[in-house]
Amino acid sequence: AMGGNHTQPKFILLGITDTPWAQAPLFGLFLLIYVVTLAGNIGLMVLVWVAPSLHTPMYFFLTHLSLADVCYSTVISPKMLTDLLFGNKTISWAGCMTQFHLFALFATAECHLLAAMAYDRHVAVCHPLSYVTAVSPRACWHLVAWSYLVASLSALIYTACTFGGSFCRPRRVDHFFCDAGPVLRLSCSDTHGREVAIFALAATNGLGTAVVILLSYGRVLYAVLAMRSAPSRARAFRTCASHLVSVSMFYGSLFFMYLQPASRHGSRDKVASVFYTVVSPVLNPFIYSLRNKEVKAALGKCRRR
Repeated sequence: AMGGNHTQPKFILLGITDTPWAQAPLFGLFLLIYVVTLAGNIGLMVLVWVAPSLHTPMYFFLTHLSLADVCYSTVISPKMLTDLLFGNKTISWAGCMTQFHLFALFATAECHLLAAMAYDRHVAVCHPLSYVTAVSPRACWHLVAWSYLVASLSALIYTACTFGGSFCRPRRVDHFFCDAGPVLRLSCSDTHGREVAIFALAATNGLGTAVVILLSYGRVLYAVLAMRSAPSRARAFRTCASHLVSVSMFYGSLFFMYLQPASRHGSRDKVASVFYTVVSPVLNPFIYSLRNKEVKAALGKCRRR
């Protein structure tokens, strides 16, 4: 029941580690990564916005991917950094719920955006003649709107399932942010049904988008290997490979976290979480764009201006 403050307790986030000497180095490392995440993703968004040569579907999806990366790393990193620096690890019930809800929303949107990007590459490489109509500006907006719609509905269900019960004392969340698993373990009421619901929805979102991505890149790689010219084959292969590295890291760590039963979770969870909450957002702009000729050309133009 959502009563007054006296009924809504605070949670304590136990953090990434309780080893005293590790707090300062981890703070420095994660602060650096967070600053680079913001610079890389916001820089890419601004570049796509100001450079007419980048007004293409691929970069349209990339700006939305960067937006999702900025949002969900901002939902998690600042709180984690202040906890590491000041050791103040409490978070209110509303704060905990908001953090989880926003994280779930942007992480789910990211899955659907990655699928949209894979579809875009598939059409570009395998059906170049129908590309302009298949991936029209309207179709792009529809795909992005669909990503956020599904993500919003999913996040509401995840949050309702996670915070729907009553919580026992002591309310210690064994994690560096309010995630479903660690919060559900604090519930006094039976969580089996809610865990199954979360699992089913996570599996639908995760596996559904993963299948689209694998099929798309599978078709792309098949088309690439059939190319006559060796240089263009090598270039297309490098692009595909780098996308797949990013996707595998994001999905591998997500699946490790959410597609295993609650009883199996342990200390490795925090390490897996670091990959999709901290490492993935910082690498995406570099993996997807900074090696591209179009982006280098646009950067060069901006510098000359």
